[in-house]
Amino acid sequence: MRRRTGLRVRLGLAAAVVVCTSAAVPSSVQSAPSAVSGPEPTPVQEYPVRLIAYVANSGSASVSSYDVQLAKPLTTTQVGKGPTGVGAAPDGSQVYVANGQSNTVSFIETSGHKVVATVPVGTRPFAAYPSRDGKRVLAANWGSDTVSVIDTAGRKVVATTRVGELPHSITTIPDGTAYITDSGSNDVTVLSKENRVETRIPVGDFPSGITSTVGGEYVYVANTGAGGISVIDTATDKVTATWPVGKAPLGLAVSPDGKRLYAADSSANALLIIDTANGRVLYRVPVGKTPQGVAVSPGGGRAWVTNEASDTVSVVDTATAKVRVSLPTGHQPEGIAITPR
Repeated sequence: MRRRTGLRVRLGLAAAVVVCTSAAVPSSVQSAPSAVSGPEPTPVQEYPVRLIAYVANSGSASVSSYDVQLAKPLTTTQVGKGPTGVGAAPDGSQVYVANGQSNTVSFIETSGHKVVATVPVGTRPFAAYPSRDGKRVLAANWGSDTVSVIDTAGRKVVATTRVGELPHSITTIPDGTAYITDSGSNDVTVLSKENRVETRIPVGDFPSGITSTVGGEYVYVANTGAGGISVIDTATDKVTATWPVGKAPLGLAVSPDGKRLYAADSSANALLIIDTANGRVLYRVPVGKTPQGVAVSPGGGRAWVTNEASDTVSVVDTATAKVRVSLPTGHQPEGIAITPR
């Protein structure tokens, strides 16, 4: 049995963060210098406070970005063909996009929404997701049954590891371990921070979406083909529960406090809000057609859901379990990520 003691990070540093104002805080105004000599005043450091949601539009080779607080579109960035998965760097400086038809991962700089690097990976990458320390990005190569490990500083692949069949999505935990859903072999590959396969965990039919708690204690797996969710205890890498929820759950996200799990039920056109204490569905929120990806604001107040067949993203108030607004996207939106602060 392997016991991990994944470091608990403060809310907002591992997933997304609480919504705040969209303008940078200005430096304080300095008074005119006096004749008396003395130490120079310390300037107030500016810091970015805009939170941005990025949506991969698989049918239009683009990524749409949105101001999270205002729930308004910002811009559109062209990437490779067939973009699907999106992951946000822990410091919010970049997002990573898996371009399934181009066999590349795009690095987008969030300050200007510009592509600053395009890294070749394996065949048909579906997901691009960073390690918690931000030093690596892992690409799940659906078409080659591998994971490409990209060094974010050098922006190049430093390792390629064979995993299960048809790897779909990835989540990481604080100790550097990654969990990859293998939708073709109905299991989850556990990959060490040294890029070695530690084990493969059997789950339900066609596992797709995956997410983990902020502290890394639990991993949740959407078994799209079986209509349920598997719960993995990362201390033992064993499935401790299987919840028969949803017709075809796909994208997943967990609240910052770990008490709620959000699942896009792709066959029911709904967002499921699930109590993680017992797996009970608390609410079924109608969204657009064929929901795919889910991201949650770090305060837990909003869940963003991409609707592939509606070309929209729905913004759900998690307290009232109602859609606040639906915003236009590009064609066939799939993956989504919200930048941390």
